[in-house]
Amino acid sequence: MHREFPVVAFLAALLLLLPLPWHWRARNVATLSMILWLFVINVIYGVDAIIWGNNVNVVVPVWCDITSKIIIGATFALPSACLCVCIHLERVASVRQAQTTHSDKRRRQIFEAIMCFGLPMLFMGLHYIVQGHRFDIIEEYGCRPTTYVSIPAVFLIWVPPLLLATLSLGFAAAAFMHFMRRRITFARHLESSRNGLTTTRYFRLMLMAVVEMVWNILVTAYTLWFSMLGARPWTNWDDVHSNFSRIDLYITAFTPQIVITNYYLVWWVVPASTFIFVAFFAFGKDAIDEYKACFVWFRRTVLRQTVLDSTPGSFGSLPVTHYPRDVTSSVPSVSTMPSYKASSPTKDKDGFDDIYLPSINQSDYGAPISSPAPAYQARAYGSVEDLHAPPTPSTLPSSSYASSFLTDVIDISRQNSLNGIEPHQIV
Repeated sequence: MHREFPVVAFLAALLLLLPLPWHWRARNVATLSMILWLFVINVIYGVDAIIWGNNVNVVVPVWCDITSKIIIGATFALPSACLCVCIHLERVASVRQAQTTHSDKRRRQIFEAIMCFGLPMLFMGLHYIVQGHRFDIIEEYGCRPTTYVSIPAVFLIWVPPLLLATLSLGFAAAAFMHFMRRRITFARHLESSRNGLTTTRYFRLMLMAVVEMVWNILVTAYTLWFSMLGARPWTNWDDVHSNFSRIDLYITAFTPQIVITNYYLVWWVVPASTFIFVAFFAFGKDAIDEYKACFVWFRRTVLRQTVLDSTPGSFGSLPVTHYPRDVTSSVPSVSTMPSYKASSPTKDKDGFDDIYLPSINQSDYGAPISSPAPAYQARAYGSVEDLHAPPTPSTLPSSSYASSFLTDVIDISRQNSLNGIEPHQIV
């Protein structure tokens, strides 16, 4: 018994959830369809490996009727999705379209939806033409679709995926040629086309599509070669569909070893395709940003921790000092600081006003910092009554005060430059 089958299948399905948020926000129908189809097939493989791990009992025939058709659809959906990706990349890299408008994106999404879902459903229905009987049940593998291997089956089941994969490689080659022609200004061209792609994302998508298609061509060619070993002549419709309701059962102990080996190799095609897809998208910058955002959300929502924003130049990167309301008098008053418009006072959970003060060590600058400087680096709420009033001449700093303040700022900036401190590190 292959005990690793359920673990590998469900693990592959879970890994597909890692790049899902970014592709969902980008509304990329082609890549979303790849995630969906691979996820569903991996779940089907995992469930089948559990139910039929050591038996060939017909326990859920309706499940087999549905899943066998979905497996047929997936063989067309994956190359169709890669073709849509390559068509989009070639169009973006060319000069035929200066910018991507909302209507252009909408038309592309409709086209990709038809190619990634409509076309597979069409071939799922056409499969009935060469479906010799209901389905097969293979020990340790579960339900599988059956095909009456003949010349019509070759053109209905194996030729279309090979054609889609070949077209994908052709569009990928054309996109690469466009890149070589304008490689110096390619990044600026992507930005001006307003398609949401960067150079890194562009090549990641292209490499993923090319690798998946090369892999698909090899697997499809091997499957076609092995299936043709048992090819039969097409006689007539009644002969092909005679006794259509039967279910063939394949017990491992009574199945030739070459057939068992073929089943084993074909089973790994879907998990391997999943790992290839995840390898291109689960470790990029976009995915890492998603992981960080999820981790921050978990700490804030579940663990109830205070997480400061580490974005350079934000107040979240500075230490936060909490002052009770009765000591706000120590904060510089309006007479010693310029007037600002401020929002309503905000309180933390302890009832204190939040005052954000940068922690500055005077020894780092070589000289004490004069008192006016913190007034321009602090935010105090609730300590004055006329914060909402517009500045008046009486509230504006005098010329001598402004001159002293500018001198202090210049001194601090000069010391910061000597010490290698960037402005956003203290403001």
